Amino acid sequence: QLQLEESGGGLVQAGGSLRLSCAGSGQGFSNHYMAWFRQAPGKEREFVTGITSSGGNTHYADSVKGRFTISRDNTRNTIDLQMNNLKPEDTAVYYCAGRSRTKVIVTSTPHEARNFDYWGQGTQVTVSS
Repeated sequence: QLQLEESGGGLVQAGGSLRLSCAGSGQGFSNHYMAWFRQAPGKEREFVTGITSSGGNTHYADSVKGRFTISRDNTRNTIDLQMNNLKPEDTAVYYCAGRSRTKVIVTSTPHEARNFDYWGQGTQVTVSS
């Protein structure tokens, strides 16, 4: 199993930046597709960005493309999320998530939360106007 823990959330003004980190423990981190999700009050948990096990490919939600950057370091079992030009609509609890490369998924919607088995506890990001 994989244990995940996020850090780096906080309060920032619109236009500012934050960097989130997710530390993994347990075996097999380098064999997992890793992702960031976020959930605002009263809304569904939504995919933000993901990165393949080797770090060779990344995927971004349209709402954050060009502003957020995901990266991973498999030697340290970590993934990071650099968030620039933050907007009030980015306010949410941000979650780190993982999926084994061997997991059978719903291929038409691979970035839905139900396709991920491992989750961190979340970290709050609040963007003020």
